[in-house]
Amino acid sequence: MTLPEIEKASSSIRPYISGTPLLFSNFLSRTFGAEVWLKCENLQKTGSFKVRGSFNKILRSGAAKVTAASMGNHAQGVAYAAATLGVKARIIMPETVSAVKEEATRHYGAEVVLHGKTLSEAVDFAKRQRGYAFIHPFDDEDVIAGQGTAGLEIAHELERPDAVLVPVGGGGLISGIAVAVKGLSPKTKIIGVQSDAALSALESFRAGRIVKRKPSASYALADGILVGCVGNKTFRIMREHVDAMASVPDDSIADAVFLLMERKKLVAEGAGAAPLSFLMREPKRFRGKRIVLVVSGGNIDFSLVDRVVRRALISGGRVNSFRVVIDDLPGSLNRLTGIIARNRANILNVVHERNPQGYPLHKTAVEFTIETKNRKHFEIILADIKKEGVLQC
Repeated sequence: MTLPEIEKASSSIRPYISGTPLLFSNFLSRTFGAEVWLKCENLQKTGSFKVRGSFNKILRSGAAKVTAASMGNHAQGVAYAAATLGVKARIIMPETVSAVKEEATRHYGAEVVLHGKTLSEAVDFAKRQRGYAFIHPFDDEDVIAGQGTAGLEIAHELERPDAVLVPVGGGGLISGIAVAVKGLSPKTKIIGVQSDAALSALESFRAGRIVKRKPSASYALADGILVGCVGNKTFRIMREHVDAMASVPDDSIADAVFLLMERKKLVAEGAGAAPLSFLMREPKRFRGKRIVLVVSGGNIDFSLVDRVVRRALISGGRVNSFRVVIDDLPGSLNRLTGIIARNRANILNVVHERNPQGYPLHKTAVEFTIETKNRKHFEIILADIKKEGVLQC
């Protein structure tokens, strides 16, 4: 894989893809003491960088019919590219795929066939489709060159970044970006970020040989990089051009997803938020540096967004619950809500339990869920409630 190959891919796919924005973040830069830029592949067509490699592969192959196996972004990328280029696409998806992702793939014009319980079974079946050219999700030179066009855009727009942080599953994206960026800015460090649930690329990088590592969980927030084995071709490129590899846990990725939504108004899937997660955990490593975080995609289920937001609000002390026991008399509850209102907190939920076990008959228990500025704000409210002589449980 060479820089000219990626430049050729860029010329080929330019009419069909979006040149995604490279956004400077004042907030992230101030917070982490670095110059932080975001490469927003979540704003790419189909919501992911995958469409870049799909277009390049189909254009290079000249195939009239293509097939692929995927549970998400690769499926949609191939489906969209094939439909745009007038090529028939048959996408094999496991029977366990979510209905949302299945319908999204159909929406882009592909024939969807459900087969097998796992992705590996779907891949094996896709490879057996007679008359169809198989498009690998990452271990293919044309696919890698297509993904590398995102790196070209970074290098052309931003002068000599100190580091580019890239999510890693099978290695297609980081391989292409590494060749492109290193070709134009040799001193820039390329750092891969994996999920703790799938560490094949990290362990292979450290061992100097390919290490298969079955994902430690059947589900992870960063499901887009939940890959059990790095590719042969991608590994060779990574060994030559990637400088470091790291991993982050799901909880940290969830915090990064929330931070991107709240502060940058960007919706990122778990894989796309992994680079920011690493910055949040290792800020000293990048202090004073110019860094690019590759937000690889934004295809996150909205039912999951709700859980991510609620978890972040609770862990950040902005949604809190507490239970008190008060006199079961007119005005008692009003006195409590008045304390909360006086402190400018918002009541989200109230549960009233009369005659709680273990207390006199004239007592009643009330559980509040309230919205506060932060943990300190909540503690101030509790202190005010105690001053009123309310019995707290």
